Formats: sequence, structure tokens, C-alpha cells
Amino acid sequence: MAKRQAPPGGGRGAPTLFEAARRRDPALRDQTPLAERMRPRSLADVVGQAHLVGEGKLLARAIAGDRVPSMILWGPPGCGKTTLAHVVAESTRARFVPFSAVLGGIPELRAILAEAREERDLRGERTTLFVDEIHRFNKAQQDAFLPHVEDGTITLIGATTENPSFAVVAPLLSRCKVFRLKAHEPADLVALLRRAVESPEGLGGALRASDETLLAIAGLAQGDGRRALATLQLAASEALAAGEEELRTEAVAATSETKTLLYDKSGEEHYNVISAFIKSLRGSDPDASIYWLMRMIEAGDDPLFLLRRMLIFASEDVGNADPRALEVAVAADAAFRRMGLPEGMYPIAQCVLYLATAPKSNACNLAWHKAQEAVHAHGALAVPMKLRNAVTKLMKGEGYGEGYRYAHDEPGGVAEGEVYLPDELAGERFYEPTERGYERQIGERLRRLRGEGG
Repeated sequence: MAKRQAPPGGGRGAPTLFEAARRRDPALRDQTPLAERMRPRSLADVVGQAHLVGEGKLLARAIAGDRVPSMILWGPPGCGKTTLAHVVAESTRARFVPFSAVLGGIPELRAILAEAREERDLRGERTTLFVDEIHRFNKAQQDAFLPHVEDGTITLIGATTENPSFAVVAPLLSRCKVFRLKAHEPADLVALLRRAVESPEGLGGALRASDETLLAIAGLAQGDGRRALATLQLAASEALAAGEEELRTEAVAATSETKTLLYDKSGEEHYNVISAFIKSLRGSDPDASIYWLMRMIEAGDDPLFLLRRMLIFASEDVGNADPRALEVAVAADAAFRRMGLPEGMYPIAQCVLYLATAPKSNACNLAWHKAQEAVHAHGALAVPMKLRNAVTKLMKGEGYGEGYRYAHDEPGGVAEGEVYLPDELAGERFYEPTERGYERQIGERLRRLRGEGG
């Protein structure tokens, strides 16, 4: 493995190899985070997001023509939301004012808005206000932007990792164009990293790095450009300090042993993953089901929450196609409460695989919803007299229970032809078994009882 040679005079007080390299190369002397140093200043330098800033795309045309509308930039961390805001600042003729919803408050915001109004009225100058993490503002704080966006005092650019449908108030959302940014593809991250390795603003060629090594960094970053550049900066520092001339894949792996899972237990990604989990169970795919389960468990989700969802699923989506599914879910819930983690993963995993491979039926779900609709539509219909309980002589004299046929006295234990619904609903069918699993047998029995043959 090639090593850099130590400079002469390497006694006490002599500079380290990394210090010597930093003294030779201005790019290495700069301690500014690499992600900040490599931030694009024009659309031509933006990596990825071609669906927004590619040639002829709406946002690209708006920036090029200096016609930027108020907008919400929505996307995962490190996808380039702040970068696009800076590109707007460099490419348009408006004043650009950055503001953090984490660090700033209403008093600072009022001062910015007052200054923007003054610049507009006195100098005819426009102001673009960039609000990072706009979802951190509450409803009242977000409402403060409305009149100033409406009258053109500011062009608002809000950045958020949260779904704007939930994180931004509707009146403000209706006045902004939403642009959704995507996590970077590995190829985009490799291009970004290559530029950082070679450009004077980055590492200035102080190290060599193969595409394989840069692809390893991209894999660790999981679509996050900022994380990719931070990993490169740390790995490069370690390599230079060790006197290396090339950044190697194994050195990159040592700087980041585990991947951080993109998952917010209270945000959109939580609902995306639980939705994928339930749909995989419903689709009878045990492999996808167990994968999404472990995504949630490894991200720290509450196993009891997942068990509750499986209890619901056992009745809602399996039902009488396999009546044992609910028993398995109840047993898994009880077993986990006795075991805890990690042993409790066994009954959870067993339950997931059972539910995924069980025959499916939503007939129970449909039945109670149809019955509920009938209750809402018809109100409290009178109980037929024959079904009423004759508790007293007076009630018996009034005809309560008269004509009731005791099922156990009938052939086969069934009073054939008897009607138990109110007269107004006679003949209604709320439960229609499927032909899947045990419900096939239930359906055959019901058809005989209903006199429908089969």
C-alpha cells in the first residue's frame, strides 16, 4: 500500500503528514464542511432532480426567467432543497433572505417582513424569503406569511422533509407550488463525490478515489448528498492523516459501520412503511411482509403497535377464511408481553408469516359495515314480536314471543324459513362468504340454510 513520505526534520514539533498536506493545499486548510463548499451556485452544477431542473422543466424555466413563484420544496434530508434555494438566490435579481424555523421566531420574522415591504415600496426590490424546516412553525406562525405572500411583499420558498399536506396549513399551501425532490440515485452521488475529490473547492486532488470506493460511500449515504460528502470528508481526513495516497473502500466502511434508517415514527415515512407492511400481508407475500416488519422494528417502532395492527388485520383481512388467524395474533400479542425483546420477535415473526400465507377474506369487514349502513338508514326498527322476551304475564299477553320457533326443537337444529331481521329488512344479505379457505364451507352451509341450493 503506497504511503506518503514524511517530510524531513520529523522530530518533536514537526508537522504531521496531514498537517503538511493541508499547508500545501488550500482546499484542505478550509475547515468548512465539504457539503457547504461544494454547494452549487447555478443550475448547471445541480446534481440530480432532473424531473424539476432538467432542460425545459417548470422550475428550471422559472429560475432562468427570474419568475420564481412561492413554493414548497419537499423531500428527504440531503436531496438538495437548500441548494435549490441558493441557486435561486444566485440566479434571480431578488434579495435573498434565509430564515430558519428552528432558530428564528415571530419577532425576527416580523422584522424581515417589514424590511421586505420597505425595500419593495422604496426601491422596487423584490425579496425571496427562504424558510428552512417550515414544518416546525405552528399554524399561527405559518398564517403570518399569508398576507405578505398574497400582496407580493415576499416570494416564499419553504423547505420541509414532512408531507406538506400535513405539515403546511391549507391556506398557505394553496398559495405555493409544491415541488417534490427525490433522494439522490447512487450514480448522482458518485458524480457529486467525484467533483468533490477533484475540484479545488473540495479535496483538490489530494487523494485518488476509485468509482468503486465512491459507490461504497453513496451506498452508505442512502440518497443523502450531505451525508455522502460528510462521509467523504471524514474518510479523506483519516486517509491523509495515515499518509495514504488513495482512498480505499475498506477505509470508508470503517468510518460508518451501520446505516441509519430513514424512518420517522410520527411522520410520513412511518405511514409509508406501515402501509407497505399491511399491503404485503394482504397480498400474501411473506417475504415482503417480514422485510417491512423488520424495517419498523430496526427503526425503533413499538412492537405492541405492530401487534395491534396484526390483531386488526387478522379479522379485517383474513376473517373466517381462516378463523385461527385471530387466535395466532392474540397468542403472539400475549407471548410478546411475557417475553419482551429480543425473544419476543419469534412469536411476532411467526404471526406475520401466518397472516401473510393465510387465505384472505374481507367478508367480515363488509358485513358489519353494511349492517351499520342499514342501522343509519332505517334507524331503530321495531324488534319483531316473536323475537321479544316475554318477561311478565302482561308482556306475554301482549304477544311477546308468540310464534317463536325454538331452533333446538327443529330438525337439524335450524328453524328453516324463519326470519330474524325486522320486517323492513327481510331478505337483506350483510354477510357473503368468499370461496377462500374455511369460508367456502361456511358459504355452502349458508346457501343450504337460505334455501339457495348448492
